[in-house]
Amino acid sequence: MLVDLFAARGDRVVAVDGTGVRGEQVDLSSAVEVAALWDRLTAAGDRPRWVVNAVGGFRAGTVADSEPETVIFLEQLNLSTAWWSCREAARHLPEGGAIVNIAARAAVRGGAGTAAYAVSKAGVVRLTEVLAAELVPRGVRVNALLPALIDTPANRAAMSPEALRRAVSPQQVAAVVAFLLSDAASAVTGALIPV
Repeated sequence: MLVDLFAARGDRVVAVDGTGVRGEQVDLSSAVEVAALWDRLTAAGDRPRWVVNAVGGFRAGTVADSEPETVIFLEQLNLSTAWWSCREAARHLPEGGAIVNIAARAAVRGGAGTAAYAVSKAGVVRLTEVLAAELVPRGVRVNALLPALIDTPANRAAMSPEALRRAVSPQQVAAVVAFLLSDAASAVTGALIPV
């Protein structure tokens, strides 16, 4: 949805998941691979102005019943991918650039049964706040969205229609991201925005 929105308005898009206008196969949890991606973009004369970190996933579990594999998987999927992408964006984005991280409402509220997920997304929230402060002098904005529940195919398969009744649509999430990346949001940085 994000790729379609930006491509439709004429933006050149690099979709790292391989589904967009220009697909790239990159392990975003690898600092080396993310740095190599930015090197390729720079060498090709493509200097991104905006970055959206939307990689993420969920697995249920309490602190007491969490398996090490689940904790490591969610930390790498939810936090490491955003961390390495933000690191390279911080090194390369021009003045006026912006980063939007997709965190989760669970990052600030927690909730029984979402331990590893909530903690990994809380890391994305803190990363957003720290990086926003670090990039103020360069005029690069960093914000995060905190969706409670998004109406995705995976959630539709796993949840009842009643549970999805209040889910936000991917289009609504994309619209908020588009605003945060626009010049109209040039005064907004370090914000945690519930959707």
